[in-house]
Amino acid sequence: MQDLTSMRNIGKEMDKKLKSVGIDSPDRLRELGSKQVFLKLKEVYPQICLVHLYALEGAVEDLEFNSLSDGKKKELKEFSDFLKK
Repeated sequence: MQDLTSMRNIGKEMDKKLKSVGIDSPDRLRELGSKQVFLKLKEVYPQICLVHLYALEGAVEDLEFNSLSDGKKKELKEFSDFLKK
């Protein structure tokens, strides 16, 4: 099984958080998608922020998080803002 830290943007700390919410492989992260995984993380780690969501999406898309398209960043920001309401 491939390790989560083999994905872009996923370091040891994010790996630990992901595993704590049941995400134990790159396939599982891709299967659920960044938004669904962000929701799971937000339940346990309410302090996580938009940058975490960007990092997750970058991992799914195999991009550095700061290379996401402006459209994708806008979509993710709107999602994150919606959760704050």
